[in-house]
Amino acid sequence: MTTRIDTSRVRELFKGGALNLENNINLVNSLNVFPVPDGDTGTNMTMTMTSSVKEMDAVEEDRMEPVCQALAKGALRGARGNSGVILSQIFKGMCAVLGDAEEITTKIFARALKAGSDSAYDAVTHPKEGTILTVIRLVAQYSVKISSKKNDFEEFFKLILHKGGEVLDATPDMLPVLKKAGVVDAGGKGLLLIFEGMYNVLAGVPMEKVVTEEGVSLPEMHEEEEFTDSHDPDEIHFQYCTEFFIINLFKKTTLSDIDKLRDKLNKIGDCVIVVGDLSLVKVHVHTNHPDKALGYALQIGELDKPKIENMIEQNKALRKKKKSPLKPSALVSICTGEGIAKIFKELRVDKILEGGQTMNPSVSNIVDLVDSVGAKTVYILPNNGNIVLAAEQAKELTKAKLVVIATKNIPQGIAAAMNFNHDAGEEENTEMMRRAIQNVRSGQVTHSVRDTEMDGFKLRSGDIIGIYDKIVAKGSDVNEVTKVVVDKMLSDETASVSLYYGEGVTEESANKLVEELTKAYPFHDVMAYEGGQQHYYYYISVE
Repeated sequence: MTTRIDTSRVRELFKGGALNLENNINLVNSLNVFPVPDGDTGTNMTMTMTSSVKEMDAVEEDRMEPVCQALAKGALRGARGNSGVILSQIFKGMCAVLGDAEEITTKIFARALKAGSDSAYDAVTHPKEGTILTVIRLVAQYSVKISSKKNDFEEFFKLILHKGGEVLDATPDMLPVLKKAGVVDAGGKGLLLIFEGMYNVLAGVPMEKVVTEEGVSLPEMHEEEEFTDSHDPDEIHFQYCTEFFIINLFKKTTLSDIDKLRDKLNKIGDCVIVVGDLSLVKVHVHTNHPDKALGYALQIGELDKPKIENMIEQNKALRKKKKSPLKPSALVSICTGEGIAKIFKELRVDKILEGGQTMNPSVSNIVDLVDSVGAKTVYILPNNGNIVLAAEQAKELTKAKLVVIATKNIPQGIAAAMNFNHDAGEEENTEMMRRAIQNVRSGQVTHSVRDTEMDGFKLRSGDIIGIYDKIVAKGSDVNEVTKVVVDKMLSDETASVSLYYGEGVTEESANKLVEELTKAYPFHDVMAYEGGQQHYYYYISVE
């Protein structure tokens, strides 16, 4: 019987929660509402928890307050995506209560859950019921109700897990989009897996790290610099930032070989990321021997888009830049795809952070981006609905004044960038960019990643699907589906169509589509641009 929990036990509880969540990462990712290849709730929540636990482990003191402060700080800095940001706010509220206690009872833990719920709701401008917010709120309310009668933590956790399961099962009735997709809320499921991991620690249920052969592996978390590559030159032990993709993996290559590649890279460098599966692997490493890194990769497949940068020279330039006076304003953007990045650069965006579908940057990544641009006021274009909340949270941590223009997709971001004026004031720029967003209609063409029924369509894995607010078309031919989506988006008020084609679409195919659309809609200007984005055949912008 456990009625009181001390600091060391708190550490064990959160580590148990993190482990159980990571072991079920693919399950949470599979609960994505839309059957498109960017379900990453499990990844975002796991990386948020990994950052939180890592910060906690760095605290040597065996006192509740510094341990809880580190947990909250680590969660915020590592928060990725909406689910990760909300989870960081839950931890923020919980840790504010737990940190004030020398030992924790069920009553204190219940109050912590309530504070976590309140903090999470405060962070979301328009909270939706049927999400992780509902799960934490109702679980917190129930825990307060039973805590006065249940002082044994094992029994207490059994009851709140049962209550959480009931709430989670009811989320499709609260949020119609979940019922359409035939899934429960992914964030809510992730939260309950964390609580389940905590219960397992209390009950002595053994948990081992599970290595799965399906889905995408979680990137190893070393230092935040593995994403930003901004170091003190005196602390750079490995000079060359080396990045590349491995494509067309050999038939003999196994998932074990990918793990072995990660082990080899760790022996010749640091800040190692090896993420992917047998169809594609992305690699990042800091090393003094980029030739060896490339050689190891060639043993399992072909190289694509290699990039090697001298970080010592980069930091010399950075130091020189830091001595320069701050610019009045700057515009930064988050996007993926070389073509998309090139478009933003041509629109005079000052700096670009790689990120988007399946690779949401953390709050810390955004802070580093904003602080590195050297401006008093920085406007940011998240270009993804799952990054907006992280950008908002970054406001508290940046040295510059951060203005978030809540672009939820690439077409909106491009429209906003076109209307940015470096010489204008904050009020004028904000108004112009937000007005530009409202005039853009955005669509996407991708493929279904599972069999499901949604928006009146019976989908099978691999079907090409067109999205304009909802799924509006399906088929087996990318261009034919795209034409249906464009037709749904046009009206008497529109005059132009912009197509940004991604990986898997050739320039010839895109130009053919432009010809067909121009013939079908002679009073519209139709243009195609190479985007290079993954997972999405086309981003469509209609104005």
